[in-house]
Amino acid sequence: MRKALRWLLALTVLISTLGTAGAATAADAAGTDGTTDIKERLLSIPGMSLVEEKPYTGYRFFVLNYTQPVDHHKPSKGTFQQRITVLHKDVARPTVFFTSGYNVSTTPRRSEPTQIVDGNQVSLEYRYFTPSRPAPADWSKLDIWQAASDQHRVFKALKGIYSKNWISTGGSKGGMTATYYERFYPRDMDGVVAYVAPNDVVNNEDSAYDRFFARVGTKECRDRLNAVQREALVRREPLEKKYAAYAEENGLTFTTIGSLDKAYEATVLDYVWGFWQYSLLADCDQIPADAKNATDDAIWDSVDTISGFSAYADQGLTTYTPYYYQAGTQLGAPTIHFPHVEKRYIRYGYQPPRNFVPRDIPMKFQPHAMRDVDTWVRHNARHMLFVYGQNDPWGAEPFRVGKGAKDSYVFTAPGMNHGANVAGLVPEQKALATARILEWAGVAPGAVQADPQAAKPLAKFDAKLDKRDVQREMTLRP
Repeated sequence: MRKALRWLLALTVLISTLGTAGAATAADAAGTDGTTDIKERLLSIPGMSLVEEKPYTGYRFFVLNYTQPVDHHKPSKGTFQQRITVLHKDVARPTVFFTSGYNVSTTPRRSEPTQIVDGNQVSLEYRYFTPSRPAPADWSKLDIWQAASDQHRVFKALKGIYSKNWISTGGSKGGMTATYYERFYPRDMDGVVAYVAPNDVVNNEDSAYDRFFARVGTKECRDRLNAVQREALVRREPLEKKYAAYAEENGLTFTTIGSLDKAYEATVLDYVWGFWQYSLLADCDQIPADAKNATDDAIWDSVDTISGFSAYADQGLTTYTPYYYQAGTQLGAPTIHFPHVEKRYIRYGYQPPRNFVPRDIPMKFQPHAMRDVDTWVRHNARHMLFVYGQNDPWGAEPFRVGKGAKDSYVFTAPGMNHGANVAGLVPEQKALATARILEWAGVAPGAVQADPQAAKPLAKFDAKLDKRDVQREMTLRP
């Protein structure tokens, strides 16, 4: 009997050992004592692989691939490799989760919240932007919930290493992405900082944009821009000849949009929007003052500099197919009018996203998607900060927070464009925003807790690492 009991006890211990071996190994690899090299800890995560490590003083910077399910509803139905980068400072510091909503940069960069909290930064490439695209691509699996679920899985995978507070952030489509992530997984992040995030709740009602363009900047500047845009349409014939020569010289084709004529008009109609998105009021001096008497080359150069004549060629559209697909299925896209241009000069108007996506990719718009997010933010936002630029067209339809929101804010930076940030806010709002970010990250000094107006970024500005020039996206994209 005693032998039987000893045998049973031994068997129980053996089973227990086998059952905990995997957990023990994972715990060791995770470096619970803090001694394991960070690269080993990252690569110990199932599905994580190293692309390269790049040096940067004071940090470790990794470019990685992470295995994701194509469909988070049915994880067994295929996977793809999604690129992420990790700017590692210290596991004892908070972590900022950044996405641009497009491709991920493989150059070390630090978002504004990362500098403010002096933390780590995890950056994620948005699904279906190459190379983070399944092959073959089932485009029906490109939606805001699937993308938010990508972030959720990355967060869960890394939270065991970076156990301190997390804040999500992004600008433009990245700000939208951070907002959607919070809507679907509100318990993941400790705070959200969404920059210049458009909120097109009702896709076919865009009068807010028309009102914006009627009063933005100064009348003198608006008149200059409107005159150049009109003149580019009046001179359509000679300038399209120039465009055809330009296209031939640069190997541009127009299969997706349908014709050079459609591409030309789309580029010209983006001109005024593009100026306010990326330029400042002071840049109006660079716009031809007398459009009617300007040369063809002067009109061409101004439109090309601001809108980019390669934007609607196949070669310019291909990279952004995932964005246009989303704009035509969930995000919505603005439509504006041009009262300063006679109707006879406009053949197509603002074209829908369907015109910018290859026809073999099916699209159907889901009008409920943005309404759902907007309603959730208004009534449930918690620890969310939205920052807009006064002169940015994309801010004409912003997110708003209502009575149900807690510790959430919407601030507008005076005179700023699509590059608006916390640093550009008026002093009182700048200090408050900085203080809230520090508090959400769990690193607010005592002095800041006592007086939010004392809040400042914890890390010194690094001209190379903190380079945040707005990437000029030729054509109408957030």
